[in-house]
Amino acid sequence: MTEIAAFHARVFGRVQGVNYRRFTQRQAIQLGIQGYVRNLPDWSVEVHAEGDKGQLEKLLEILQKGPPAARVESVQTSWMAGTGEYQGFSVTY
Repeated sequence: MTEIAAFHARVFGRVQGVNYRRFTQRQAIQLGIQGYVRNLPDWSVEVHAEGDKGQLEKLLEILQKGPPAARVESVQTSWMAGTGEYQGFSVTY
């Protein structure tokens, strides 16, 4: 059985109003990752993702690029053990 890993990330740059949340959701679902993505008041995007560590690393690479209209300046990431509390990957408003 694979151990569930998780990361919490904040993505900075031009990441709101460019379809970043939906892009992240689609990518996470394709990778079999659970969690959520949401906009924050400071114009950054917050991502909490749980799943297989290798798949999470792939998602993190994708987050550093984002969709075509995005301009990602930085991604701050904290790794932790997964909780298994999430079902699916949601866009939170």
